Amino acid sequence: MKTAYLSHPSFSRHEMGPHHPECPERVAVIADRLLASGLLDCMDAFEAPAATREQILRAHSGLHFAELEALAPARGLVAVDPDTAMNPHTWEAALHAAGAAVKATELVVQGGYRRAFCNVRPPGHHAARTRAMGFCFFNNAAVGIRHALDGLGLERVALADFDVHHGNGSEDILAGDDRVLMVSTFQRALYPFNGEQPLGANLCNIGLDPYSGGEALRHAVEHEWLPRLRAFQPQMLFISAGFDAHREDDMSQLGWRDADYAWVSRRLVELADECAQGRVVSLLEGGYHLPALARCAELHVRALLGLD
Repeated sequence: MKTAYLSHPSFSRHEMGPHHPECPERVAVIADRLLASGLLDCMDAFEAPAATREQILRAHSGLHFAELEALAPARGLVAVDPDTAMNPHTWEAALHAAGAAVKATELVVQGGYRRAFCNVRPPGHHAARTRAMGFCFFNNAAVGIRHALDGLGLERVALADFDVHHGNGSEDILAGDDRVLMVSTFQRALYPFNGEQPLGANLCNIGLDPYSGGEALRHAVEHEWLPRLRAFQPQMLFISAGFDAHREDDMSQLGWRDADYAWVSRRLVELADECAQGRVVSLLEGGYHLPALARCAELHVRALLGLD
């Protein structure tokens, strides 16, 4: 099974200040783990291109694009919101993170690949159509989804988001688009403090209680996600792969374990094999405890490769 791996050197140069949890080491520990495990030898590596303005404007406003470009500093840091900042490399990294989604989509739809994993930062699922927030600048998954629909002619695409934080930006961009079904889980009463009331009928948002553990995830996937996905019959599946619900990650209290990430990854791959010709593009979102992130990303990629 041909599987693509996409990343870019700029992802390690984007920084938001000392001790920020969304740090350059995140992509490095994943790459190191995949290399040490031999999984990179099973994948074809691609350097992510920069997304074009036209590709990004399928998901974002022209004003948002222009404002971020104008904010990009020549030196130092510029704050975008209280926990999100740009350094001199952020603009390049954000373009290449979105570009990874575009390239991965093309590889899976047209290039003979069944799966793609994008080891990218900055992440994207909090970036709304007109706003950067929550460590995110462009919504990588939404850019890829709109490229699949508007650029490559697909008719139905699904997005599964298992980050511990609600993908409010993805919801903002995709709500009401009947060509897209978004299914998500997230911890209730956690940043960005919304998601309980979906903005459109094409959204299946499942809030989970703190300390509910992996059983709550499994119930949500089996009883909420999978029935909706099977009814929708997507032609392609995107995954916003956030690993910050892990019990070792102090960003949250859901308490998931390594085995939960392996399980949800397998179930999504099985669904893609059943409904979407096996086509999956997975994009890194959250995950801030570096050892847990590396381990769970390896399990996720194993599932993409069909090696679990």
